[in-house]
Amino acid sequence: MDDTALMQAIEARETELVALTQGLIRIPTLNPPGLNYREICEFLRERLEKSGFSVELIRAHGAPADSDRHPRWNLVARREGASSGDCVHFNSHHDVVEAGHGWTRDPFGGELSDGRIYGRGACDMKGGLAASIIAAEAFVATHPDFSGAIEISATADEESGGYGGVAYLAEQGYFDPARVQHVIIPEPLNKDRICLGHRGVWWAEIETQGRIAHGSMPFLGDCAVRHMGAVLAEMEETLFPLLAGKRTAMPVVPEGARQSTLNINAIHGGEPVQDEDYTGLPAPCVPDRCRITIDRRFLIEEDIAEVKSEITAMMERIRARRPGFAYEIRDLFEVQPTMTDRDAPVVTTVAAAIERVLHRQADFVVSPGTYDQKHIDRIGRLKNCIAYGPGILDLAHQPDEWVGVADMMDSAKVMALTLGELLLPLSAR
Repeated sequence: MDDTALMQAIEARETELVALTQGLIRIPTLNPPGLNYREICEFLRERLEKSGFSVELIRAHGAPADSDRHPRWNLVARREGASSGDCVHFNSHHDVVEAGHGWTRDPFGGELSDGRIYGRGACDMKGGLAASIIAAEAFVATHPDFSGAIEISATADEESGGYGGVAYLAEQGYFDPARVQHVIIPEPLNKDRICLGHRGVWWAEIETQGRIAHGSMPFLGDCAVRHMGAVLAEMEETLFPLLAGKRTAMPVVPEGARQSTLNINAIHGGEPVQDEDYTGLPAPCVPDRCRITIDRRFLIEEDIAEVKSEITAMMERIRARRPGFAYEIRDLFEVQPTMTDRDAPVVTTVAAAIERVLHRQADFVVSPGTYDQKHIDRIGRLKNCIAYGPGILDLAHQPDEWVGVADMMDSAKVMALTLGELLLPLSAR
């Protein structure tokens, strides 16, 4: 394919790409609780309708966190080609995490400085969303007679599991393989990387149980916090070494995530934490409950039943040697690992485009954490899906988050070339 005109069309849109990214950052779509979701969808609708896309705004009624106060709004835009063919879908989430502390710039200012655009969500992933829009618009302008269809979606709640976004759309059939054949998720994995999938995750709550008593006579009670101390000690002695010995053939980055991992996300025992303005002392009680939340990331070589049984076996070992030990394990949620084949059409096409734009071979990676590919795979039953987009993953959720303009431009070129290979007839390439 002679891509000169297409590359020139993208280069001519650099100022437009910057402005679009800034406009997206300046809409603070904070999750939680889910602010300004409708506003950002309307912003994108106005833009994409002018570019000839038909646009739907879809509320995820009944999804987790959806409410009249904070409705979960999603956008799906579609541009039909001149003839039948495959559909290429670019999916980006529009929600961002809290700004947090430590910023030296306005987290929602979209400041441009030295070739970088700063702001919460700049790299994760409003820069990728903007790059996909510019790529699609440049491609349509250059090749108006393309075959098939192009879709662009901006979806809710990826930062909290994606259940009000891609999961809901997948349940409604938007990612049915009969409707969509290729999906690219512009997550910030670096512009020369193709992310094939992610590890699995199991979140659970472990509770140890005791008996309440007066704190001056703890021998009349049974301290659940001490029981939990035994759990933590057993984790250190047996569970963490066991997980460190599990390794995967998946190309997970960074290197430390190529093993199974467990994070103790939270711990609480005893009486509830009082409001900040409470000035009294705590009550003298032996705690009868203690809870930890665990975040277990597992490998494609592991079975979820095995993952759960390791925890149960650990708790049973403690119970066998500790008088009065009682516990409960409660599932919170689980996601299976997923990994797209390296010879899948979207993988090979994007890899070839990366080599043409960057003049080096693509690097294939797997994400340590999950993202919305899990729903496209498990609910939509669509395997031909990857994550590819601009931005440095390590900057996500950090103070002074930024995305490079040059990186967005290069990624837009890769996306546009991918559209050409997948949607143009052989005679036009």
